[in-house]
Amino acid sequence: MPDIRDVPDTDSLGLRADCGSCFALCCVALPFAVSADFAISKDAGKPCPNLREDFACGTHTTLRKKGFSGCTVYDCFGAGQKVSQVTFGGRSWREEPGTARAMFDVFPVVRQLHELLWYLAEALRLPQALPVHRDVRRVLGKIEKLTESTPETLLGLDVPALRQEVNVLLLRTSELVRGPGGGKKKNRRGADLMGADLRGADLRGANLRGAYLIAANLSGADLRTADLIGADLRDANLAGADLTGAIFLTQLQVNAARGDARTELPEALTRPGHWSR
Repeated sequence: MPDIRDVPDTDSLGLRADCGSCFALCCVALPFAVSADFAISKDAGKPCPNLREDFACGTHTTLRKKGFSGCTVYDCFGAGQKVSQVTFGGRSWREEPGTARAMFDVFPVVRQLHELLWYLAEALRLPQALPVHRDVRRVLGKIEKLTESTPETLLGLDVPALRQEVNVLLLRTSELVRGPGGGKKKNRRGADLMGADLRGADLRGANLRGAYLIAANLSGADLRTADLIGADLRDANLAGADLTGAIFLTQLQVNAARGDARTELPEALTRPGHWSR
């Protein structure tokens, strides 16, 4: 029987963003439009006007104040440094302009692969999911190897097929972790809960996969062992909520929500600096 403690973590897999090792790919490769998240519009492949020559953000400390809250929410799962330092060998799009198009196209592909690795690594940390650990390790190893492929190979990948293969394992993991407590009455998969009053709700073991929880009031709610993969938590109130043990929750989701010093998070996630104290 494999030792469940002997699993790759997010750091060893390089799944935490290291902006200092990235050529500001999220600031260039991705488009954004004027909205509550962005003060201006920008096309894909065009550098943000706030980007400096050293690839640092010229307004990093005042992003939210200046209307760029979307930048403070985004998380690349470490894809930026992987593409910059591994796929393109540390050669920037400024040094070699001919690589820019390929680099910008590869970035979102690797980001998706790294997101899948994040979920698979979490599944391996869950002792309840031991029955699927062998298959999870196999698929994790395959995807990790793919992230080190050439740009041509990466651009030719069938990412939806990979997502489906991973999703089968994550669904089974969810069932094993949530157990009998996650029955039909707690199946809110894909539910429209925008603005819902869920203060103090007992959501232990709930299936909230893909649920729309935008601006929902989850203050004081118990979300332990709830499946939150793909749940939209933008502007959700998590003040005093307990998310310890919530599964498949990402830093991006946490960043997009509102919490406070009483909000309890899984160990792998950090409390956003913009949350209230």
